[in-house]
Amino acid sequence: MQPIIVAVDFSNTSIHALEYAIPLANKLKSDLIMVWVDKVIATEGIYADTSNENRNEAKKRFDELIEQYKKNLAKEVKLDYKLRKGKVYHELDSMAKTLGALMIVTGSHGISGFEEFWIGSNAFKIVTYTTTPVITVRHDFPAGKNIDRILVPVDSSSETLQKLPFIAKLAGLFGSQVHVVATHYSQLRSIQRIAENYVDQAIRYLESHGVKPMRDQIVSNDITKKTIEYALGMKADLTSIMTEQETPANILLGPHAQQMINQSPVPILSIHYQEHFTL
Repeated sequence: MQPIIVAVDFSNTSIHALEYAIPLANKLKSDLIMVWVDKVIATEGIYADTSNENRNEAKKRFDELIEQYKKNLAKEVKLDYKLRKGKVYHELDSMAKTLGALMIVTGSHGISGFEEFWIGSNAFKIVTYTTTPVITVRHDFPAGKNIDRILVPVDSSSETLQKLPFIAKLAGLFGSQVHVVATHYSQLRSIQRIAENYVDQAIRYLESHGVKPMRDQIVSNDITKKTIEYALGMKADLTSIMTEQETPANILLGPHAQQMINQSPVPILSIHYQEHFTL
């Protein structure tokens, strides 16, 4: 099974992301690889290069984490770590591709710890830069919960259905109830029918993969707010969205996706747009 990568900077938020990822790994029978990235750039002159000191400290902390959490792992699952150096989002993406990772799990913000900077400043960049699915989880979302309910918002874009294969896989493994919800910015029925047609396709696809979905719709000028409210109302354990990659040099999220990741109390599964995709 493909491994799961967890971004770890030793902040409370990143340790919580590890705790969140352990039940996923146990259910999926995936190894867990914790990845820490050293951002220190060596300089000449009176400023000392602290890279070796940081790496040694990171190794010590990782050994402690493995000792602490190994009892929580299924016998088929291994917990290991990798140390990298460079830009956080680039190194996590590179590691995910090298290992053929199933997903990356990262905290949505980090406020304390050994490297308190990079979880918070790079969560959005990780989601946008990598083509690997990413789950962002807040520090206050309970770890260890089963994924009983998944919200799948569907809009009027053709890319919206690209979430479905990954969702079908998760829902099948976790026995999840899937809510497929048409999201409408416009009151025009001609526009709404496009999203509703995609919902029809999503329902058929999920049913063909053994998932019995529910359907609904949201009509609002503030889709982000209403989607979050809907997720909370249905007690969702996961909300899946699509993200767009502009260019490697222009790390930007679409405003809706960025707001969802920033504001949602429910973990967000971000699936990256693929140029060539068939359902």
